[in-house]
Amino acid sequence: MNGTLFLLGFGLYLLLMITISYLVSRRQSSSEDFLLAGRKVSGTLTLGTTVATMIGTGTSMGAVGYAYQHGWGGILYGIGGAVGILLTAWLFAPLRQLRFMTMSEELCYYVGANQWVKHCSAVLIFLASLGWLGAHIIGGALYLSWATGINLLHSKLLIAGAFTLYVMIGGYKAVVWTDSLMAVLLFCGFIVMSAAAVHISGGIAPLAGLVTEALHSGQMKSLPLLPAISLAVVVAVGVMATPSFRQRIYAARSVNTVRRSFLLSGGLYLLFASLPAVIGITAFSLAPELDNHQFAFSTVAVMLLPAALAMLVLLAGLSATLSSASSDAIAAVSVLIRDLYQAVTGQMPPVNKAVRYARLAVLVVSGCALLLALLSDDLISYISNMIATLIAGMFVVAVLGRFWQRLNWQGALAAMLTAVFTSLLLLSQPLWLALWGNPCIPAVSCAFFAAVLVSLLTPASAVSRDLALQRITAQRELNPVVQQEQNGRPVTLEQRY
Repeated sequence: MNGTLFLLGFGLYLLLMITISYLVSRRQSSSEDFLLAGRKVSGTLTLGTTVATMIGTGTSMGAVGYAYQHGWGGILYGIGGAVGILLTAWLFAPLRQLRFMTMSEELCYYVGANQWVKHCSAVLIFLASLGWLGAHIIGGALYLSWATGINLLHSKLLIAGAFTLYVMIGGYKAVVWTDSLMAVLLFCGFIVMSAAAVHISGGIAPLAGLVTEALHSGQMKSLPLLPAISLAVVVAVGVMATPSFRQRIYAARSVNTVRRSFLLSGGLYLLFASLPAVIGITAFSLAPELDNHQFAFSTVAVMLLPAALAMLVLLAGLSATLSSASSDAIAAVSVLIRDLYQAVTGQMPPVNKAVRYARLAVLVVSGCALLLALLSDDLISYISNMIATLIAGMFVVAVLGRFWQRLNWQGALAAMLTAVFTSLLLLSQPLWLALWGNPCIPAVSCAFFAAVLVSLLTPASAVSRDLALQRITAQRELNPVVQQEQNGRPVTLEQRY
């Protein structure tokens, strides 16, 4: 692989993304335009951006690398992701009609628009989005470093700078358009790679025989049942409670648009699930002594494909990290300037400065995520531990809130805090962590128990769902009566109505 030529190709690719960002988003006048593309995203674009994010860093690098280590265990990532997006279509697509802007608005809606839940979940959502963004920076940097010879630190800086540029220019509308184009490139790249892998291996049967032999000899690590289930569960939970997927619900044109797009995405992803495993196993057969299993995808591309095609496939892999990164960047920016800004200042950003603030927030978010990315280079462990710690509690609140109206703000806070504590406890105990594989199942179980117990032991919310939605909407729209009431000042009947 010619590193200079690859870097030139990456530069041209980035220039195309920036041009698209500029062309599709020249008339942005509000934060809703910048963060949600005016809530008019079509079904085709929703499908494209969803598929691009799902076939992102975790799949292209994490799942392929996992298959390199554990054989057919690489399929688990795809199965978990497909189950997660299909359940999201069923459970959460109807939220589109409630016009939320951030996931923290949704979570506090379930518990009477409680501000403590909103602020606590906003912090967790912001950290989770930064965590996902950091994972994509790691994944993209590993690609870039391997292909060009640039050291990993400089590669992380380049990747962070790349997606920051076109997200700052175009906002969410640019994200959905560039993601959709990347989705086509990604699918083509994976299909070409998988076809070449099966061809060179002589079919699926020889690959299966290779895995059996490698597991028997100890060259591959056998995957116990509980850690295998934990991996699928943590991916499914991640999809169902990751803020960037909620962003697609809030921004879509309608409930039907979301549901159809997510169902199609889940079906495609389920069909796609075996491809990363095939590529990872083939990489093991070609280079069983790789220093870093996360380079398995790149190894297969270079060893099996002509130079020009290998470069296109590697650019497809790099685009997977950029597409995922851009979506999570927007999710982090949304919660920063809509929820955390309001929590600190007591008001929403000025309307005439909203887009400028959002673009500055992109810089802040990218810088924070880059700092996180500098702390780790192990992608699957990073993602699994981050989901269990930051997202498990929000997952429990979202699922319980959709189906159990007895959930109150005390139960929601208990769920989020219990999940964080349980996850950190398991991460500190190597034997427990080895048993479970990752902390997700214990964190979700304990959070669920805490939410139910605390909700039953404390008074039910006195605020109906309808009134909670009115308060959230009015607060978002800067209704002075609601702000006066929340500041503890009395409101007359004439002021209210």
